[in-house]
Amino acid sequence: MASLNVGNLGEYLREQRRNAQLSLRQLADAAGVSNPYLSQIERGLRKPSAEVLQQVAKALRISAETLYVRAGILDAERDLNEVETRAVILADPTLDERQKQVLLQIYESFRKENGFGSGEERANDTDPRAVAEDDDADSDVGSDTDDSETDPRRTAG
Repeated sequence: MASLNVGNLGEYLREQRRNAQLSLRQLADAAGVSNPYLSQIERGLRKPSAEVLQQVAKALRISAETLYVRAGILDAERDLNEVETRAVILADPTLDERQKQVLLQIYESFRKENGFGSGEERANDTDPRAVAEDDDADSDVGSDTDDSETDPRRTAG
């Protein structure tokens, strides 16, 4: 079987797996893929889907976007700095998962504010716009009514 042109994805996955001190079988089990299939990916014989890459990234606790770039799913030049920044945040062992997600949300909101938003939904991340819309909805509760009608301290005497 000829090697597919998937960049250095297989080598990178093997390196990440070894850094995580996982056997091929352990990673395959954690990612929910077969051992032979993962072996073929590492050897460059198979090109995995974005869904499989996401599962593998989650099992390795690395950025799925980095794997997408290496697999040729995302353009390597497009938002390379964003991908690297996200990867560094996600790889930081001093932060818990909630802190990582909050940092990613803040980072994405600043990028959008500066006109660099990706416009794509991220499978691993909460969309900061949705969080902002939820917050706005909560703050608007009762805004259409006069406070004097709902606040007993403001009733006319």
